[in-house]
Amino acid sequence: MNAKRVSETKTKLAQIMTPNEANVLGKVFGGAILAMIDLTASATAQKFSGHIAVTASFDRVDFHEPIEVGNLVAMEGHVSFVGRTSMEITIDVVATNLINGTTRASNTARVTMVAMSEGKPVEVPRLICESREEKINFLIAKSRRERRQAHQKDIAELRAEFELASDAELDGQLGG
Repeated sequence: MNAKRVSETKTKLAQIMTPNEANVLGKVFGGAILAMIDLTASATAQKFSGHIAVTASFDRVDFHEPIEVGNLVAMEGHVSFVGRTSMEITIDVVATNLINGTTRASNTARVTMVAMSEGKPVEVPRLICESREEKINFLIAKSRRERRQAHQKDIAELRAEFELASDAELDGQLGG
């Protein structure tokens, strides 16, 4: 299996936000940003893996600052971690006021994508982390993945426990 450097995985996408993307408060609707994040993650994953890639999960999206209609929103994605068939894509989002030139970091996101071929997951290249920061980011992403897996196992065990409980026991847990 081949390998690619983190620097080779960078992908950029930009779009001016129009009134069509506004929410009821007149700011850019979070769903419009999520759609752009998903597109950026998909392009980044496909560029890296050489395969169609599908979204497995939005692991985290932070909304730091509201985005104004008329701002240029630029997204930069890069692969921060790889498993056997999956990739964690980190997306940094900045919003630029084109009139006065001010730029603000508005969002960060982490999306897990899976490479696919003929409807089945396929192996992805290894990720070459060259800088200290890339190595640290990879190890933190690996830890996030392990914690997600442990959390999913804990939730499944908790659900099984609750499924076995009587309605009275569930009511007691609710405080009712």
